[in-house]
Amino acid sequence: MTLSFVLAGFGGQGVMLMGQILAQAGMIEGKNVTWFPSYGPEMRGGTANCTVVISDEPVASPIVDTPDVVVAMNIPSLLKFEPRLKKGGFLFLNSSVIDRKASRNDIKVIEVPANEIAEKIGNLKVANMVVLGAIVAVTKCVKVESIVSALQYKLGEKGSSLLKLNLEAIEAGIRHVGG
Repeated sequence: MTLSFVLAGFGGQGVMLMGQILAQAGMIEGKNVTWFPSYGPEMRGGTANCTVVISDEPVASPIVDTPDVVVAMNIPSLLKFEPRLKKGGFLFLNSSVIDRKASRNDIKVIEVPANEIAEKIGNLKVANMVVLGAIVAVTKCVKVESIVSALQYKLGEKGSSLLKLNLEAIEAGIRHVGG
């Protein structure tokens, strides 16, 4: 099985971290993975994005033209990447920020009010982890335990104080989609 992702949002919304954790979780499970960031003026508030491929087979290229999954954390990301999503693919929308519906009816749309859920938890910065929980619950791309291990690895000793908050956000995302 191979799943390809485009994760996109404003710089600072944590889409790169989401992608890194997904890729790390895939590696933990012994899968072949790629993580390919897109930097540039995006770091100053434009649309930042990264692609992730998680596969049981060798990955030929980190470039993804028609992803299986698109995560849009803002309207510019929705407008840019929804047209590229594979027919039957998953579109995750941060419905706290995106006030419109998807334009396609040949895809599965999962609306996640990530900012509201994160604020209830107590920190808006974990909105990305709310979405990550939803992604894992819906796509089954990796096990939740692998995401937890990847998050622990990524945060390291210095970020261990943030682990509980991030795990709470992931669990909230899983609950939101009924996982």
